[in-house]
Amino acid sequence: MNKLMPIEAAKQFINKHFPNCHGALLAGSVVRGEATETSDLDIVIFDKNLNSSYRESFIDFGWAIEAFVHNLTSYKHFFKSDCERAKPSMPQMVSEGIILRDEGFIDSIKREANELLEKGPVEWSAETIRIKRYFLTDALDDFKGCSDRSEELFIANSLADLISEFVLRTNGKWIGTSKWLVRTLKNFDETFANQFVEAFDLFYKTGEKQRIIQIVEQVLQPYGGELFDGFSLGKTRL
Repeated sequence: MNKLMPIEAAKQFINKHFPNCHGALLAGSVVRGEATETSDLDIVIFDKNLNSSYRESFIDFGWAIEAFVHNLTSYKHFFKSDCERAKPSMPQMVSEGIILRDEGFIDSIKREANELLEKGPVEWSAETIRIKRYFLTDALDDFKGCSDRSEELFIANSLADLISEFVLRTNGKWIGTSKWLVRTLKNFDETFANQFVEAFDLFYKTGEKQRIIQIVEQVLQPYGGELFDGFSLGKTRL
C-alpha cells in the first residue's frame, strides 16, 4: 500500500481500528516537523468504555503506528508517573497532538498536559543533589582511571546520561533519553549542548577524555565540586 500523508493515514487508522473511540490525537515527530524516513505515527486514543489503558503497534496505510489507548481517567496515571520521573512523554504527546476526533473533552485534557509541562518537574532536594554528585564523581573516577577501550565506551555512555540529568534537573528542566537527551539540553542551553556533543564526539573518535572531564568538573563546581570523602548513604546511628 502507498504511504498516505500522516493526518490522512491517522484518520483512516482510527476509522478502521478504533471506529467507536471518543477522541484521538496525532502526535510525535510528524507533528513537530521532525519526521525521518523511519518515523512512525504516534496516536493517542480515548475510549470511555475501556477498563484500562494499553499500547499496541500496527503497520497500516504505509506507516508503522503506535497507538496509546486510554479511557477518560487512565491517562492521568501516565501524566503523574511521567512527571515523577521528569520525562513527560504522555503530557508532551497530548499537548502537541493534532485533534483527529473529539467528543468535547480533548481541550480540557490538553490544558492538564500544558499545565504540567509549564510547571516543570519537582525540584531536587539538597540531599538528592548530594547523592547525584557522588554518583557522577564515581563515574568520572572510573572514566579517568580506565585504560580498557571497551569499558571506556560504556562508562562514557553512563557519564553522558548522568551529566545531562544533573544539568537539567538542577535547573528545573525536564530530561530525556536517546535522541531526547540532546534535544532537551539544546532546549535549555544550546551552547552547552554543543560543547557536550563535541566533547563526546571527540572522545568516541580519538579517545581524548579531557573535554568530558572538564564538563563534569564545570557542572559540579557550583554545587561543591566532586564528592567522595565523607559521603554516606543509608547510615544510621544508635
